[in-house]
Amino acid sequence: MKASASRLGGLTRELWAQWQHTKDYWGDAKAREFEAKYMEELVATVDRTVTTIEQLDKLITKVKRDCE
Repeated sequence: MKASASRLGGLTRELWAQWQHTKDYWGDAKAREFEAKYMEELVATVDRTVTTIEQLDKLITKVKRDCE
């Protein structure tokens, strides 16, 4: 699970970097709207999701240890 969380976080950072590059060519009001409506929300949601996955991974690891 932790590897998946890391991959999700990394891919999201890569997408954000590509978006920053795209803004060099697309900088009108629609681009700002797109960033606010989709990109910022996506990054915030992924950050929360990665944190939750990491917490679940710790919990599963603890449960496995407790069951041994």
